[in-house]
Amino acid sequence: MAKSVLIVDDESYIVTSLSFVMKNAGFETGSAGDGEEALEKVAAMVPDLVILDVMMPKKDGFEVCKEIRANPEWKSVRIMMLTAKGRDSEREKGLALGADEYLTKPFSTRDILARVQEMLAVDRVAS
Repeated sequence: MAKSVLIVDDESYIVTSLSFVMKNAGFETGSAGDGEEALEKVAAMVPDLVILDVMMPKKDGFEVCKEIRANPEWKSVRIMMLTAKGRDSEREKGLALGADEYLTKPFSTRDILARVQEMLAVDRVAS
């Protein structure tokens, strides 16, 4: 069964480009445009990995990360924060809230794909 990736960003061009790259690599994808929708999608599909923007409407990525980590049913969900907020304090906050990775925009879709593949390969070995 294919691994699933939920892409959460309020910028549709980012969702479109990452969805395209992930699907071509064989991942199942879902998307959400704000924090509340992200949590609804996580509940519905329990993805293997969430690519999560920080600055979004309704709930920001930090809140979403915190809520995912607070739910024991979602403990296996990996979280990659992908954001324009690149200060060390923001990175430390994201990692402290439970993100597995914190990357900044602008980004290369090739680099994101490679990192996603690495993160999900660890799950396959651990399973």
